[in-house]
Amino acid sequence: MSRVTLQTIADEVGVSRMTVSNAFSRPDQLSAALRERILATAEQLGYVGPDPAARALRSGTTGAVGIVLTDSAITAFTDEVATRFFGAIATELAPTGLALTLVPAVELDGRVPARDVAMDAALLYHCDPTSPAATWLVKRNLPLVYVDQFPRDGVTCINVADRAGARAAAQHLVELGHRHVGAITFSVRPGADVTDPTPIDTDGFGASERLRGWSEALDDAGITPPTFRTNDTSAAGARTALDRLLAADPQLTAVLCFSDVMASSLVAAAEDRGLTVPGDLSVVGFDDTPFAAHTRPRLTTVHQDVLEKGRLAARAVISLLRDPQIAAEHVVLPTELVVRDSTAPPPS
Repeated sequence: MSRVTLQTIADEVGVSRMTVSNAFSRPDQLSAALRERILATAEQLGYVGPDPAARALRSGTTGAVGIVLTDSAITAFTDEVATRFFGAIATELAPTGLALTLVPAVELDGRVPARDVAMDAALLYHCDPTSPAATWLVKRNLPLVYVDQFPRDGVTCINVADRAGARAAAQHLVELGHRHVGAITFSVRPGADVTDPTPIDTDGFGASERLRGWSEALDDAGITPPTFRTNDTSAAGARTALDRLLAADPQLTAVLCFSDVMASSLVAAAEDRGLTVPGDLSVVGFDDTPFAAHTRPRLTTVHQDVLEKGRLAARAVISLLRDPQIAAEHVVLPTELVVRDSTAPPPS
C-alpha cells in the first residue's frame, strides 16, 4: 500500500498541496468548511500527518530536549532520584509540546550520541566529568543547562548544596560520639581499594562536594574516613563496600553513603554480617527518597528537593529556547539533614 501524502489528499479533494498543508499548519488561511472537508478526506485515506523528519528539516527544530547522562537506560529506569527528576521535567515541558530524549554520554559503536542525536537543547545531568559529551554539545552551539555538574561559565547550572548537606550529616555522627567513620562515594570508574576522602576526576560534582563536606566536619574531629568508591548500589556492591571498610578499620561504627539506595543496601549488608543498625553500625544516606522514611530502620539522610530541581531545569531550557541570549545563572537549592532511626551513639 502506497504512502498517503499531502499531494494524495490534494488530488482527492481537488485543491493544491499548499492548501492541504495550510489545513494542518495554518487553519486560519482556510474556510472552516474547506478545512473540515480536507481533514475528513485525510482521515478517510489514513493520513498520519506531516513527516516529522521533513518538518524538522524545514523548521530547523526537532521539538526534542536531550537529557545527557552516563548510563541513560540504567539510571533512567532504576534510580528513584533520576525518575522523579525526569518526571518533574516532563511535567514542566508538557504544555510546550517538547519531548524528552535520553542521550547516553558514551560512544556507541562509533556513534557519539551527544554529537549525532537531533535535539533543540540539552540538559547535562549526572554525567562523567571526563566525558567528551559536554564538548560536543558546546561545539553544536546548543542551548545547555547543567544539572548536578561542575559549574561552567556562561552556562546555566542547577545544583544542590551537596557540601553543606554532607557536612551536616558527618557533624551529626561526630556529635553522637562516633570516631570510626567510613564513607562510600560514587565514581563512574570506581577504584578497587579503600582510599582517603580526596576527590578524583571521575567522582563527579555531587560526589566531590559530598566528600568535601564529610571531610570538613570529620577533619575538625581528627577523623580521616576510609573511603570506598563504587557505582554498584546492589546488595553485592554494598557487601563489598562494607567488607573493604571493615578491613580498613575493624572498629568502624558508622558509614556515610552517597545515596539512600546505597545506604539501604548497606543496612542489609550489615544485617547479613550479624550487625544491627544502628546498635552496631550507624548509617547515613543522601537524597531523602520516599522509601527512606519507610525502610526498617528508617534512614537518617540529607534531603534535597529533586522535583524542584527538575522544574527549574525545565524552565531554564524553555527560557533558553525562547531567548538564546538570556543571561546564564547558577542556582543552588538548599539541603537539610533529616534524622531518623538508622543513627545512634556508637556501642560502648
